[in-house]
Amino acid sequence: MTIKDIYERAVKRGMELDPRGPDEVAQDLKRADRELADLREKDRKWFDRERLKNPYSDTRILSGDPETEVKRVIVGIDMEVGEVVLADRIGERGGRIDLIISHHPEGRAMAALYEVMGMQAPLLLKYGVPIHFAEGVMEERINEVERKLLPANHTRAIDAARLLGIPFMCVHTPSDNAVANFLQGIFDEKKPLYVSDALDMLRDMPEYRFAANETAGPKIVTGGSGRRAGRIFVDMTGGTGGSKNVYEGLSRAGVGTIVGMHISEDHRKEAQKHHINVLIAGHIASDNLGMNLLLDDVLDAGVDVINCSGFKRITRKERG
Repeated sequence: MTIKDIYERAVKRGMELDPRGPDEVAQDLKRADRELADLREKDRKWFDRERLKNPYSDTRILSGDPETEVKRVIVGIDMEVGEVVLADRIGERGGRIDLIISHHPEGRAMAALYEVMGMQAPLLLKYGVPIHFAEGVMEERINEVERKLLPANHTRAIDAARLLGIPFMCVHTPSDNAVANFLQGIFDEKKPLYVSDALDMLRDMPEYRFAANETAGPKIVTGGSGRRAGRIFVDMTGGTGGSKNVYEGLSRAGVGTIVGMHISEDHRKEAQKHHINVLIAGHIASDNLGMNLLLDDVLDAGVDVINCSGFKRITRKERG
């Protein structure tokens, strides 16, 4: 298979698993098409045409020829300059690395991370938060994240990969969609009565069990193990953490427990204020689960995977 095959399969699978549903995903693509059509001719050269077929700005091929044949990849949660040099050293010591796959975005995919956050408002709508409220509180947060990303030196890892001749891609939101879809499906089916039951369900999964052994496993940060879980919202996709003001809307909509990757102290206090239980599954463990689920669907059986940077490959089905 080629780099392009991996990229296109990852995007396609991400759209299939998008918790907003296919209609909202299609609207994203149509919106990009309209934006391009409305641009003045001199401004069109700056438009990212990948948006016409890929709604996830944080998932891109960042260096290398897309037609490169891939037999061996190195996969990590954060692939920065050190990991790029590691990939080169592994190649020198026997066995060329054909592609670096990072979960967290680098380069222009990192600079555009804020763009994917718009998917959070329609997702909140699915859980009963009025769309005018969701879009209103998210707009301020999206602008804040955009401003924070502006001064970042985001091309460092990509520059290193280019100089060493190793292709580089990142897969962020499709992986996050995979873990959100997977966990939401389990909680919706099993309907854990207490927060402790939801915690036990996570600890039964190998990614979270491994994280617990590394003292980074799931933890209840608001509420308590003996409290009823109520309606569970798996909040694990949409670029990065949303607005702290959404907790009031979620509480009024009947959400009793949020299962997330991570939470800031300000967000935790807001959730506590509105009596929402928060179960933090773990950031790196959840990213592991998402990447494992996605790679099961994306990689052919003949592709060798090297783990690094917090990633541990666990397969759940045969690859063909």
